[in-house]
Amino acid sequence: MGKKAIVIGSGIAGLAASIRLANKGYQVQVFESNAYPGGKLSEISIQGYRFDTGPSLFTLPEQVDELFTLSGKNPRDHFQYKRLKVNCHYFWEDGTTVRAYADRQAFAQEVKLKLGENPHNITEALNKSAYIYQYLAPLFMHRSLHRWSTWLNQKALKAYLRLGKLGLFQTMNQANKKLFGNAKLVQLFNRYATYNGSNPFQTPATLNIIPHLEFNRGAYFPEKGMHDITQSLYALATELGVNFSFGKPVEKIVIEKQVAKGVLVQGRFQASDLVINNMDMVNAYKTILKDQLQPKKLLQQPKSSSALIFYWGISKEFPELDLHNILFSGDYAREFDHIFNKQTIFEDPTVYINITSVYKKDDAPEQSMNWFTMINVPNNQGQDWELLKNRARTSIINKINRTLKTDIEPYIVVEEILDPISIESKTSSANGALYGNSSNNRYAAFLRHANFSSNLKGLYFCGGSVHPGGGIPLCLLSAKIMSEMIPKA
Repeated sequence: MGKKAIVIGSGIAGLAASIRLANKGYQVQVFESNAYPGGKLSEISIQGYRFDTGPSLFTLPEQVDELFTLSGKNPRDHFQYKRLKVNCHYFWEDGTTVRAYADRQAFAQEVKLKLGENPHNITEALNKSAYIYQYLAPLFMHRSLHRWSTWLNQKALKAYLRLGKLGLFQTMNQANKKLFGNAKLVQLFNRYATYNGSNPFQTPATLNIIPHLEFNRGAYFPEKGMHDITQSLYALATELGVNFSFGKPVEKIVIEKQVAKGVLVQGRFQASDLVINNMDMVNAYKTILKDQLQPKKLLQQPKSSSALIFYWGISKEFPELDLHNILFSGDYAREFDHIFNKQTIFEDPTVYINITSVYKKDDAPEQSMNWFTMINVPNNQGQDWELLKNRARTSIINKINRTLKTDIEPYIVVEEILDPISIESKTSSANGALYGNSSNNRYAAFLRHANFSSNLKGLYFCGGSVHPGGGIPLCLLSAKIMSEMIPKA
């Protein structure tokens, strides 16, 4: 019998971790409290409408492909996706619309036509984004920040010499105001802060790394929907011999003499040589690690924003809408002030509408659409969410009606709602925060938990609440960083 590894949670990072450990020769057992794999990357179907419930943007698909290649399989035999021609369609209430074409030159010309912005400014912004990625990705995305070897090498030295150009000393909003003359374009590029639950008026301009992923590397759509990422990786893991136990939450990580020996599930001890925690780090320390030394500084860090999502079956087609659509707030600064400082929802929120039926027709009945309608909201601090949900629903519908010149309410034939409280209960995300600790200061990258325990041998961490962060690519990379620390069985 080979060595055993237990993975707690089957979110996207937990699935990736199980695949990587199986390839290292471990017998892998995954315990999942839900009745299904995927965590936030799940789906629901209601009356002929199918919705991806969580992450809706897919970048760096090679991180998924790598798991199949590592397992000796051709990724295209198991998982298909296509590159988007339009990354997002942006709307303002004054009638201005901008299509963010994936082709950089086409996008630059669109911005010139619609906003009067010099196309050179778009080229410069995307080149700067690529520059940040070139020097920071090897450090912050692909290696542990908690090992000296990351900081004592040639790549690290190159990054040190360019610190002034990497955006650490100004906010995203400050950097974008220097790049663009048009306020709408500043708002468009500020939006990338929301990709990890941050505030563009506080988070460092380092996060301007994100447009590089969309425009220079590409945004994609899985042909069977985002949930197919979960389904294909779950099938791969099962094929590799990974054993999944659903509806079985781990009650405790068993530690003896500072060594992880296994877990307690339904009162029974399950022994293993390694324990990998894919559960939200904060909630893990509050529950399954509550008897261990607590990393208080990390646990007390402010959390990222959350989301309020209305899954709407719409009995009408809107040809002006694409896969990804943004209806911008008229006052972005006030919106973020409400989310992060006032801990409430602004009356004029920015509305994101994801419509997979644009590309995958069977996600909605004929002449209908499946709207994943989301706004950014504060994480749960005990607010009256029933009141906030009702107010927000009205604000969102009014926003859509004003922007699209319609009356959307009669076309809403199906509705499901996900709020910060239900996000926490379904995914164990502390306070319903989508991305773990907030990235609203320049040291945020260093204020994430390591991919290993510094004081408990045999205990490792992966997922959006630990290094390198939230979102599909970073969760997959967290599993990779973690697995590279573990020897073959």
